Amino acid sequence: MLYTIGDMAKLLSIAPSTLRYYDKEGLLPFMERSESGIRVFHDSDLEFLKIIHCLKATGMQIKDIREFILLVMKGDETIDARLELFQKRKAEVEKQIAQLEQTLDTINFKCWYYETAKAAGTTAVPDNMADDELPSHLRETRARLRR
Repeated sequence: MLYTIGDMAKLLSIAPSTLRYYDKEGLLPFMERSESGIRVFHDSDLEFLKIIHCLKATGMQIKDIREFILLVMKGDETIDARLELFQKRKAEVEKQIAQLEQTLDTINFKCWYYETAKAAGTTAVPDNMADDELPSHLRETRARLRR
């Protein structure tokens, strides 16, 4: 089946301008054009576009995504390089997740802190609570914030 840029954008839940940008940046060397110059996509392009979108969502730079696409276009001789690229990306995403989890812990602590202060009418109450008075899941975060 053939898809226009609008059709493909809807399938990916992205703006058509994003696909035009990817094309301009050289990320869509597989994309074809109709005789009248309209961008045309095939079913097989969908998975490739999902991977591009996924890599972009992880914060990967366009130049690195372009390098990945060039490796794919070269064929099986680049499997090792592609595997290495994804292993590095995985490590970077895991690091981002750990940082976000720590950020979420801080936000959860602050929500508890201000909910407790609101109920007491003062921040002195949570400020003066002993560690064993805190919910157990917040103790480590409080200690980290105090360092």
